[in-house]
Amino acid sequence: MRFGVRKTAHVFERVGLAMAGAACGLFVGAYVGSAIAPLTTQGFLLLMMLLGAVGFYLGIDTPQLPFDEAHSAIDAAEFLSSAGTLFATLTALASVAVIVLRLEPHIGWTWLALLGWIAGVAMQIVAGAKARMRK
Repeated sequence: MRFGVRKTAHVFERVGLAMAGAACGLFVGAYVGSAIAPLTTQGFLLLMMLLGAVGFYLGIDTPQLPFDEAHSAIDAAEFLSSAGTLFATLTALASVAVIVLRLEPHIGWTWLALLGWIAGVAMQIVAGAKARMRK
């Protein structure tokens, strides 16, 4: 019984993280899509949300290596996961600020937001896949 409850709680946690990633992707997609005309499509928004959901599902809470002398090297998956989470959420936060405050930043900042988001979720996806392959 206890195993089933723990498994269910873990699934709820993963789904919640995926939804948070999708929400972040929606904010970044709304900001970038409003500034770059060819990206003002529902498909682009869905792609950004999908990338966020997959990245946050796989990349947050990755299984860590044991902390001992045999594993004293830097855990690449853990580093990629944390850096990717920082980039993705920082980009989402900046996108929300631009939308809510109705700012009109230079187009260079918009491209930087798009690249930061893609880099962040890509790092999360790679980190999550790498950490799960070593299990």
